[in-house]
Amino acid sequence: MKIICVGRNYTEHIEELKNEKPDDPVIFQKPDTSILLKKQPFFIPDFSNDVHYEVEVLVKIKKIGKHIQQKFAHKYYDEIGLGIDFTARDLQQKLKDKGLPWEKAKAFDGAAVIGNKWLDKNQLGNVDKLNFSLLKNDVVVQQGNTSHMLWKIDELIAYISTYFTLKIGDIIFTGTPAGVGPVTPEDRLTGFLEDTKMFSIKVK
Repeated sequence: MKIICVGRNYTEHIEELKNEKPDDPVIFQKPDTSILLKKQPFFIPDFSNDVHYEVEVLVKIKKIGKHIQQKFAHKYYDEIGLGIDFTARDLQQKLKDKGLPWEKAKAFDGAAVIGNKWLDKNQLGNVDKLNFSLLKNDVVVQQGNTSHMLWKIDELIAYISTYFTLKIGDIIFTGTPAGVGPVTPEDRLTGFLEDTKMFSIKVK
């Protein structure tokens, strides 16, 4: 399985980081070693002094697809989740300044939180109108709605499958809304998709 992430998919997040609005989805990947193990805390890596949380709606692919047409994309997933794309922001900025890839800042061990549960998209209703949020120490720090995506879920699946064959179990991180910020030891991060708690993790 692979983790495919989408960057700069919410306008307000693009603006808060002073990035340019892309003409096409920004795509990068995380290895399976970046998945934070269940019931484990997130350990801030020694190589960064500025790790940020980024809450994101997740999509789990259920069948193999290549060059998927957007009108058929809904047939390739049934489950929606929630997770965190941890980012070593200081390291990412150094890499960006040099025109280098982001992997060291985005794909390190433990940098991908995948929630403990997956929800049936048919029970959620319109996947392009889902509310989600992240609480840091019981205070809401990020709130989003998938209607604000520049590229919606089906568009992303069609676009990604142009370049990468999607396989059963692959997970797409669909981008983060505004409100990203740093984590410090002993923080508690809790994510909600609609009214369902999807994860709660401790930072060390």
